[in-house]
Amino acid sequence: MASIFTVLIFGAIILAPICIYFGNWADLTMPAVRRTILSGGLFALGAVGLYKAFAIGPVRLVAPVVGSYPILSVGLAIWSGQPVSILQIIATLLIIFGITIVAQGENDNSTGERHLAILWAVAAAIGFFGSFASGQAAAALGAELPVIWLARLASISTIICIAKPLRVTLRPSLTQLPLLAAMGLLDAVAAAVVIYAGTQDFAVFASVTASVFGLVTVILAWVFLKEEMTTMQWAGIVLVFLSVGFLSI
Repeated sequence: MASIFTVLIFGAIILAPICIYFGNWADLTMPAVRRTILSGGLFALGAVGLYKAFAIGPVRLVAPVVGSYPILSVGLAIWSGQPVSILQIIATLLIIFGITIVAQGENDNSTGERHLAILWAVAAAIGFFGSFASGQAAAALGAELPVIWLARLASISTIICIAKPLRVTLRPSLTQLPLLAAMGLLDAVAAAVVIYAGTQDFAVFASVTASVFGLVTVILAWVFLKEEMTTMQWAGIVLVFLSVGFLSI
């Protein structure tokens, strides 16, 4: 919680000069504010799920699950009565199948730990899906920069609301600050770009493409954390992200 809070704080500080000075605040409407608050709150919840899932690990199990949130786009389309092709449904099933391959290939955690890691990862995927959808909807109503900054403040407020009743400390170690500051910069830029894409045509491509972060994360864990990967697990991860990419077509 301390890491998430500090990353969000650094992100808000980094974004503040640009969003406050250059933001078109006069165009900010109440519907946009409501969607922005929802986006920030869901982003915070998604971040909690992500960090908890990564804490249990391993990365190769968690990252594909978190990165599969475009599945929810298909589910939302079906629920709202939008036409969904059979190929999109097949791609969704392939994502689930690929995640199953990665999970079954894992052998250094107990079954209970695997299930808990997957549960937190699914929670993260739901949070990020809702956050990006709400944030893009808010940005599409105008005042993109204010939406980006206010969403970050809403995320910070959500973390405080969670931590205070649980008596969880939000003060990180001083030795962690440089790394958390760098994470705050990267996180702020990434979230801002995805939300700003809501003002562009085919905004869904931004969130779908962003979900491929999981593939990069797995590769980095393989290189730097020395997490072992079997051929079957690599095949499952590739299947997940190829299917995710197909859903954006």
